Amino acid sequence: MDSIFHEKQEGSLCAQHCLNNLLQGEYFTPVDLSSIAHQLDEEERMRMAEGGVGSEEYRTFLQQPSGNMDDSGFFSIQVISNALSVWGLELILFNSREYQSLMINPINEKAFICNYKEHWFTIRKLGQQWFNLNSLLTGPELISDTYLALFLAQLQQEGYSIFVIRGNLPECEAEQILAFMRVQQQQRPRLIGEEEGQTSSGSRSVALGQNEMAIGVEEDVVDEDEELKRALALSRQDIDVEDEEADLRRAIQMSMQGAVMSNTSSEHPTGKVLSNSQTAGSAAASKREGQSETLTAEELRKKRQAYFDRQQQQVQSNIPPQETRLSESSASETLGTKQDEQQEQP
Repeated sequence: MDSIFHEKQEGSLCAQHCLNNLLQGEYFTPVDLSSIAHQLDEEERMRMAEGGVGSEEYRTFLQQPSGNMDDSGFFSIQVISNALSVWGLELILFNSREYQSLMINPINEKAFICNYKEHWFTIRKLGQQWFNLNSLLTGPELISDTYLALFLAQLQQEGYSIFVIRGNLPECEAEQILAFMRVQQQQRPRLIGEEEGQTSSGSRSVALGQNEMAIGVEEDVVDEDEELKRALALSRQDIDVEDEEADLRRAIQMSMQGAVMSNTSSEHPTGKVLSNSQTAGSAAASKREGQSETLTAEELRKKRQAYFDRQQQQVQSNIPPQETRLSESSASETLGTKQDEQQEQP
């Protein structure tokens, strides 16, 4: 199939595509066909002038646009016929009485040219197979021998004018290759408009997919932002907790320092620091000094002696006899010492 020459539609140059697809090569350009059209217009003008240059018909002919070409690129059947005559080819109307009387099977012909309104396209036989070389298709379309007659009849019903090509077509590469092998087409070509529509729809689907991806990415970014905000909030909470713990530790430390300072303030007048028990003893002594104003020294001594006796009895009830004696002696020594200290204090 790659060896088959196939020009695709460009503008309204279907007549050019039709001729080049028929001849299987770039044989004609728009300039060539325009030259043929101008030549035909001049020949028609000369024929009209034979009736008189000043006649009404001639003036009307000059005012009318060309019937062989227009600005869009359309060329008449006369232009195509003159272009093919250069190669010794001629056109015969397919449904004419002359051709129909020949009773020729279409598969025995070499090529057909089809025209509907301003569109031209070629059906040609290459090797032993027929191909639809319509320039509106994305590529050549394989036509079976049994379908060829039906295809031509269908075109006639749609309003197409069909012309049979008579003469020897120029040699081409596709003809040489397909003379020894047959083509098997897996997928038929589509119209160019349909292909562009599918391409545009495919592009739209791709664009929609990209938009969805972009939306998904934005949602992911939003989720990440929310997660980041939550993480920052948690970190701030942790920092607040740590700050509270630090404040608590500082408060405890300050309270401990305050306790040390209070102990420092309770030092003895001599400059020595007293322990908690000593401080409590000092407070008790101060209380006793206040009571000593109302109690005599003898009564105070008796009360202290009674206190130490009770303490001594409790100790003796819990220790062996030997240890009791030692405790009594030590207690008496201690009592004597305490009495001496008590007498020295006032």
